[in-house]
Amino acid sequence: MSTTPRRSTTGLRQFLDLEQQRNWIEGKTNLHDADERSESLEQRFKYVARFQKLLRHPQAQEVLEILRLYGQNCIPIPRKTERHYWSVSCLPSTSDKPLVRVNASWMELFTLYADGEGIRARFLVHLSDFTMDQSPAQGHVDEPFLEHCVTTPEDVGYFFPRGEDIFGINVRASGSIRKFLATGRVLRAIRTFNLTHMNRGRNAYQASHCYSLADHILEG
Repeated sequence: MSTTPRRSTTGLRQFLDLEQQRNWIEGKTNLHDADERSESLEQRFKYVARFQKLLRHPQAQEVLEILRLYGQNCIPIPRKTERHYWSVSCLPSTSDKPLVRVNASWMELFTLYADGEGIRARFLVHLSDFTMDQSPAQGHVDEPFLEHCVTTPEDVGYFFPRGEDIFGINVRASGSIRKFLATGRVLRAIRTFNLTHMNRGRNAYQASHCYSLADHILEG
């Protein structure tokens, strides 16, 4: 008698079934995370100097507070999945000169930049979560909703990255970023996008993970 081999489980499905993932997206459950972190001391020391350089920026405290807010609300079981399914980079050496960036699989999820003396955030999400008819149509963006999610309409803007059903949102000023992350529909959209990419498999940016930044996400 022959048996059909089971497909290997990839991504977060090995930790969370689909119902748990859906409930987390909707804010209906508190997921049980690991008590301890798996850590590489070599990897930690690799980015200590870069983290110290970040701390000398005038925006450092704002960056750490917003990063903690994002990480604790938008990344499922962050201790269990740290580095292998998501990572955070400190002062990554890309042409747009970010302060910090969160990645999963092959995808950027969230980036913080200096904006004068303040900060600006860039979120990548599914376009269909921000259109008036839930379609991936670029001409159907729900602009009134976006403007409602920030303290002043001038604080939000958007763009269309390459890729199917991908939407980029720029939010400037700490107050507007906090309001944006506190909006239920926005939070569900961010969680949905992040799960989409964490479920695609191992994180391609493990080598750039900064444990010193991750400490601020995972503390408390």
